[in-house]
Amino acid sequence: MNDLNGKFRERINFPIDESITLENLDTLLEKTAFSLPFENLCTLSGDLNNLSDEYLVGKIIQRNEGGLCYDLNGILYLFLKENGLDVQLIRGSVYVPDKKGFSPTGRTHAAILLNDDGKRYLVDTGFGGNLPLRPVPMDGTEIISPSGEFRVKKEASEFGDYFLEMKLKYKDPDWKIGYAFDSREPVENINDLSEMKKIITEHPQSPFNKKPLLTRVTSDGSMVLTEHSFTHWTEAGVQKEEIDPERFKELAKEFYNIELK
Repeated sequence: MNDLNGKFRERINFPIDESITLENLDTLLEKTAFSLPFENLCTLSGDLNNLSDEYLVGKIIQRNEGGLCYDLNGILYLFLKENGLDVQLIRGSVYVPDKKGFSPTGRTHAAILLNDDGKRYLVDTGFGGNLPLRPVPMDGTEIISPSGEFRVKKEASEFGDYFLEMKLKYKDPDWKIGYAFDSREPVENINDLSEMKKIITEHPQSPFNKKPLLTRVTSDGSMVLTEHSFTHWTEAGVQKEEIDPERFKELAKEFYNIELK
């Protein structure tokens, strides 16, 4: 698969000879989040190519792009699987606070379940600036990371049998729902996420097919770039810069390593 193992490690600057285990997944997830931006430029172009192992390697590894949840968690799933971890892809539905409900696009969030020594964990590197940066235990144990606090709650909903809940650093005073997900219906292969991609690309209420959005977690917070503003959350507070199209291109290159024409 075009040396996915070596090329992925090179892309995120992870040692080539270090085995991947539960113990060093924290480091791996941080490096992945810092290196692979969450962005929708491919979606805005109308790309409806089916997802496959080869497609993701080409997009993320060879062309050095970022992507949405199915791209980022898709490539991470392939990498973890190639390194011998017991992982499964799952579907979920994102909670939208402004709508006081779940996304009208349905189960269009892809994430990963990890089984290790009889215990299960949620792993996610495709949730924008809301990344746990840690495997989150499925038994309700709260974890603390540079992004904030996270926990998985077992509770039935129309979208599954669990919720991811979070308290983002510098943003949330209280716990809130990130998304609901279903652990009982794993995605069989990467291609099965293609329908999710099609919905996100074409649905009239999709949040990702209208305006550019680039998000990245940093070592001290998170940053979001849109066509009109650049916002950076840190311990010092929120910094927001109003921008024009030329500045948008500069910031995309400087902070997201994306070259725009």
